[in-house]
Amino acid sequence: MIDDAQATRIREAVDRNFDEQIAMTEELVRFPSVRGAEQTAQDFMAGEMRRRGYAVDRWQFDVEDIQHLPGYSPVKGRYGNAINTVGALRAENPKGRSLIMNGHIDVVPVGPLDMWSRPPFEAYHEGDWLYGRGSGDMKAGLVGAVFALEGLKRAGFRPAADVFVQSVIEEECTGNGALACLARGYRADAALIPEPMGERLLRAQLGVMWFQVHVRGYPVHVAYAGTGSNAIEAAFPLMQALHELEERWNAARGGQEHYKDHNHPINLNVGKIAGGDWASSVPAWCTFDVRVAVFPGQSLKQARQEVEDCIRGAAQKNSFLANSPPEVTFHGFQAEGFVLKNDDAPTAVLRKSHERVFGKALGEVASTGTTDARFFGLYADTPALVYGPSSESVHGFNERVSIESIRQTTQAMALFVAEWCGLEKAH
Repeated sequence: MIDDAQATRIREAVDRNFDEQIAMTEELVRFPSVRGAEQTAQDFMAGEMRRRGYAVDRWQFDVEDIQHLPGYSPVKGRYGNAINTVGALRAENPKGRSLIMNGHIDVVPVGPLDMWSRPPFEAYHEGDWLYGRGSGDMKAGLVGAVFALEGLKRAGFRPAADVFVQSVIEEECTGNGALACLARGYRADAALIPEPMGERLLRAQLGVMWFQVHVRGYPVHVAYAGTGSNAIEAAFPLMQALHELEERWNAARGGQEHYKDHNHPINLNVGKIAGGDWASSVPAWCTFDVRVAVFPGQSLKQARQEVEDCIRGAAQKNSFLANSPPEVTFHGFQAEGFVLKNDDAPTAVLRKSHERVFGKALGEVASTGTTDARFFGLYADTPALVYGPSSESVHGFNERVSIESIRQTTQAMALFVAEWCGLEKAH
């Protein structure tokens, strides 16, 4: 257990490194690390880790390595450029409890550029805010993990147990990057994921499913449109039926401890649509992609069946689709919901660390999204604490993260590592 003098020494060391920390965060944000283009950002992380004394494991994983594992999410097309990077700081004579600090380097697409005040990967700060796609979700947290450990080093310490900093991909679409780390054998006594939780601990998260619906039509010249079947127009009643299913699932929230008081925890989003070939032809096809949440404990298999039944039932009301039913394909996220349990020891340490920095109790939140915490908690019997800085407009335009919040949560993470892993003198 660290005393107040050691805690002050560590916090001051984090502050002395803070300009360098923000500079590294900005540099990392400048890498446009959308899915399939994370390699250069991972090269950067690997170089920074090596420079700071980590043993670095950088590898390209294959779907065959993980597709048999629980928690795997199927992907469409070839699985290329899937690069993970893990830096290990190993204790010479481990005495404390080991830790994984996990963060994802992938970011979501930026959308129309003219809706950003400045280019999304420019990375700049104004006042207390650092802007750029991925600044909050979650490159500030990933760099914060590195600098929590740098703070210990500058204070003259190192963890007395093994620490692994994981920079993973695909958190935004499958979670297969974190799963690949488990498949590679990385384990620890606890995991800390510095997602932008607004300086709170994530207590529960929903599961997420992605699926695509392919609707057929019957093409004719538009002059005879009444003799054909418009696949695009037929898709809209299917979407409406899915939203009715969404409301039925929300109506069941009373049985969910962490979501019973939430107004609308289950959200279904039609995120992408394409169809037709020619303005003067009745469209013969339409596909639309959907994201929907599920509650912790809700069976994904049963949820998939309910989606298929919903589509099938709605299609029966269309004379063409009744005999040519839509096809539903599940790909991308097939993520179970997760509730943090059996976490008394690490949570107590995080609460104490947070209170030392912020001077108030650590709050908790139940998220309507998902994180990679489920892999540790559901499939590796590892308590996974999700805790990180305050951010705004994640997945939106002008994404930004609070610089002061980065500083304080990095201090709290450094104190957490010190308490959880124990300390020994740095060489």
